[in-house]
Amino acid sequence: MTLFLALCFFGVAIGGFTAFVIFWPLSLVHLRDRHPEERERLGDHAFMSPTALGWLLAGRYYEVPDRQFTGLATPARISLLVILGALAASAVLWLWSIAP
Repeated sequence: MTLFLALCFFGVAIGGFTAFVIFWPLSLVHLRDRHPEERERLGDHAFMSPTALGWLLAGRYYEVPDRQFTGLATPARISLLVILGALAASAVLWLWSIAP
């Protein structure tokens, strides 16, 4: 049963990844088109950049005064939190299942 729950959490992480792949690129394109100075701060390869992901996780995107952008970035942040939380829960359950 424990491994089944771990697999379910892994499935939730895959769903979060799907949402992340949809919303994060849309957010970056919005930044590129309407806020190039902010986009330059994140760098050229911001999709998987640790700096850009930390910026997203910390919620510093709220500093950009654009409600349309925060409307795109908030689901990206939530999906990233879901990915990290589900993978952590899955790993804990997996470790618990192999413990003697």
